[in-house]
Amino acid sequence: MTILPALALLAISPRPAAAKTVDAAAISQEAPAFKPEDVASQGSVVAGGRRVSYEAHAGTLVVHPKGWDDVPQNAAKDKKGNPKPSPEAGMFYVAYFEKGVGPARPLTFLFNGGPGSSSVWLHMGAFGPRRVVTADDAHTPAAPYKVVDNAASLLDVSDLVFVDAPGTGFSRVAGKGREKAFFGVDQDANAFADFIVQFLSKYGRWNSPKFLFGESYGTTRSAVLARVLEMDRMVDFNGVILLSQILNYADNPDGPEDNPGVELPYQLALPTYAATAWYHKRLPPEAPKDLAALLAEVERFAMGDYARALEAGGSLSAKDRDAIAAKLRLYTGLPVDYIRKANLRVTGGEFAKNLEDASGDTTGRLDSRFTGPTLDPLSKEADYDPQAAAIGSAYVSAFNDYVRRVLKYGRDKLYKPEIPLWKSWDYLHQPPAAKKPLYQATNVMPDLATAMKYNPGLKVMLNAGYFDLATPFFQGVYEMSQLPIPDTLRKNIEFKFYESGHMVYAHEASLKVLHDNAADFIRRNSHPSK
Repeated sequence: MTILPALALLAISPRPAAAKTVDAAAISQEAPAFKPEDVASQGSVVAGGRRVSYEAHAGTLVVHPKGWDDVPQNAAKDKKGNPKPSPEAGMFYVAYFEKGVGPARPLTFLFNGGPGSSSVWLHMGAFGPRRVVTADDAHTPAAPYKVVDNAASLLDVSDLVFVDAPGTGFSRVAGKGREKAFFGVDQDANAFADFIVQFLSKYGRWNSPKFLFGESYGTTRSAVLARVLEMDRMVDFNGVILLSQILNYADNPDGPEDNPGVELPYQLALPTYAATAWYHKRLPPEAPKDLAALLAEVERFAMGDYARALEAGGSLSAKDRDAIAAKLRLYTGLPVDYIRKANLRVTGGEFAKNLEDASGDTTGRLDSRFTGPTLDPLSKEADYDPQAAAIGSAYVSAFNDYVRRVLKYGRDKLYKPEIPLWKSWDYLHQPPAAKKPLYQATNVMPDLATAMKYNPGLKVMLNAGYFDLATPFFQGVYEMSQLPIPDTLRKNIEFKFYESGHMVYAHEASLKVLHDNAADFIRRNSHPSK
């Protein structure tokens, strides 16, 4: 921390009332709370079938809210004329640069979501040079954990920058109003944009092919960030890779009962319910045995007969209600009586609690392949996530050891894998054409659409797991189909699906395919003019 010495000033004057004093506390508060850091180390890994020698940089960059004025004479002052402490964030990152290549090499910025999550999951589970090994669909035993060289690291095709959002990981926020300044949709995107342009300058990467890789809320961030970088910072990116997409929160199966009349969440989650019931062998014998055939049939039903039944509401006949309930039993494995009581509308939390209820188990939310003992058998919805419980300790323990022992950073610091922001997060968002933030469920589809129109060469790849109850794969498909873009730009979007969950990489076979798909996307779009 940088601290300015407090100075006591004496004014000698025949009229004491005219003497001016300086508030020493205000001066010290105005001093920067953070300073940039950079700790370098060396390493190598065999990734994508070749040996990559790299230089790692673990450090921080200091970012400020939108509109921050770095000219001291224009700093905000209080009523007494003393400088006001301005909010700022020290954003932590780990960057990996292949040795001997330079700025011609692609550069990918990676981050998780939450909001309130660090990047530990993508770093230690997907694309960093070291990876923690966890059980495929069960609780990973306690330490010691197995950490291995990661053959699926994207270092074979791109330099990588894992970034912790303000307040998470080793990133910190300070100053008056810091929560309001950084903990919100638009505030967060501005902080990441500030970070990225500083990073490009610090490491001389302005002319590198550039990519964003966001997971979960990180896809929300990516949509806004791509637009902000293009239109406010004049920085075009080559591609945006989305993993477990959520762009419109009104489409999500978490809490749709609070928004009656909006039926899409139930429709878009149904294919994931079917995939989950298929995986756990809870479907009736007459259901399709092949997963692809099952999903195609359920998707047609969800957007056809099921949609019409939900839209009918109270006017739906008893006969039609029974027919729809029977179909839902066929596709979800839930009892018909339960489906009727639910009025044909089952939320994600209700499905997770009730699919394996007879066994006393709860199904995973992030990855519905996982199950765990139900905490409260009388609860209406799942009250924890078995997958998060199963792998969280492994990821956090492995990174805390790796960052201090190998990267030589954070010896006396606390790493915060997640902070509880979902209740206090400012979800108000101002889309590109709006004159003010809109009081509605966050929807950043206009941002991604604007980014694609502003930069017609921007490519987008959506990756989704069939067993993801948090951000259902069919929701992502639907959102992409509804993007307000011309037909000529729809060819810029591609889709990849996996027999895994929200964290696709937690399934080792899917991790390899995810690497191959992402690596191919980066290669194809790194030099689009050639």
